[in-house]
Amino acid sequence: MENKNGKFSTWLKESITARMLVVGILILILLIPLQFVKELIYERGARQTEVIREINEKWGNEVILSGPILKVPYKTYKTTEEFNSETKKYDTKTETFVKTAFMFPDKLNITSDINTKESNRAIYKSVVYTADMKVSGLFPAIDLSAQDVKPEDIIWEKATVVIQTTNIKGIKSSMEVYLDGTPMAMNPKFTKDYLNTIQSEVIPGFETMAKKEIPFTFNAKINGSERLQFIPIGKETRVAMTSNWHSPSFNGNYLPMDDGKSISKDGFTAQWEVFQINRQFEQVFFHTLPDLTRFAFGADLIIPVDEYQKSERTAKYGFLVIGLTLLVFLMIQIGSKIYIHPFQYVMIGLALVMFYTLLISISEHSSFLKAYMIAATAVLLLITVYSRFVLKGWKFPSLIAFSLASLYGFIYVIIQLENYALLVGSIGLFTILAIVMFASRKIDWGGNK
Repeated sequence: MENKNGKFSTWLKESITARMLVVGILILILLIPLQFVKELIYERGARQTEVIREINEKWGNEVILSGPILKVPYKTYKTTEEFNSETKKYDTKTETFVKTAFMFPDKLNITSDINTKESNRAIYKSVVYTADMKVSGLFPAIDLSAQDVKPEDIIWEKATVVIQTTNIKGIKSSMEVYLDGTPMAMNPKFTKDYLNTIQSEVIPGFETMAKKEIPFTFNAKINGSERLQFIPIGKETRVAMTSNWHSPSFNGNYLPMDDGKSISKDGFTAQWEVFQINRQFEQVFFHTLPDLTRFAFGADLIIPVDEYQKSERTAKYGFLVIGLTLLVFLMIQIGSKIYIHPFQYVMIGLALVMFYTLLISISEHSSFLKAYMIAATAVLLLITVYSRFVLKGWKFPSLIAFSLASLYGFIYVIIQLENYALLVGSIGLFTILAIVMFASRKIDWGGNK
């Protein structure tokens, strides 16, 4: 047995193939703790999402605004004939039904001044905002003759104004709509729809008012978080948005005009123009209002790629870091007479894995850059000092320190890039492959060292 163990030990020390197999197996084994680290990052990221949701629910969730809309009831008639067995004649019976027309404005102008701030709970933070909105426009003169509704069948005294929003809880001002100068208080109305409804009292003198274009205005202050959007219900919808938030993401069906958009470190401004021809719905709906939220547009007020996302992206390069670092040790071992025990490879690999746990834990209490520098420096010093005792000198440890520092620096650059991450990463990996091919060109892979 001792003879067999001695032969195996000699083969392991002297065979290049054996050393390559051992390192390859160790790399695969080290993927297990690396996967545990990734799951830890996912778990902490999910916890962050949960806390942010709680913060936003207390302050006010995303805001989607649609309105104002005129709600005009009218009468329709249904005539039926029934045979009367007593008179032997047909009796005519007329039933009256009350239906509703929802009329959108011809012109809708919205200006929104958004004041954002970061809301923190423990180590987590979210973006919340207060939006001061001024809304104005014109309703057309009321004419339902195209739908065969006569003026005398319109129930003028029951007409109201409706506004829809996703976030009633976030409204921080009394809501009054001025219709042709007449103020009307707005009150919530129970609904099961995604958009909550706020409805006015009946409009006094609406029959007289409706003979011409009807101007309207209202102001609103709403607390929200992450997103503010508007539905373009006007024939001509114009929206102007200003904010002190420095990193908006414009979303929805329509983007801001190029000459009306500017973004700087102090905030952003954006302007939209949407016309009826740009959307796929009409200006009048009957019976009920459909869900038009898919036509909404606006801005996401988001925190740029956070620490958990950056840590997750960094961990995706874990296989590359572990593989290349152990490959450097393997080439040093093959190119010299120094024997590196598999246990020492394992210790080096675990130190590389510890980089990610240090990164995620430190980044929760500091900036990602500072966390990355501290974690990289700690692991770099640990592996350099450890390899000094393994490799008996400073020549090879210095090479390892330079290689590992270059690798960490390269990965940090990729993490910071967005549009050019794939390009820079591909060029970097090609360069690394070329260096490895050049460094290994004189190794006799068929022999023993």
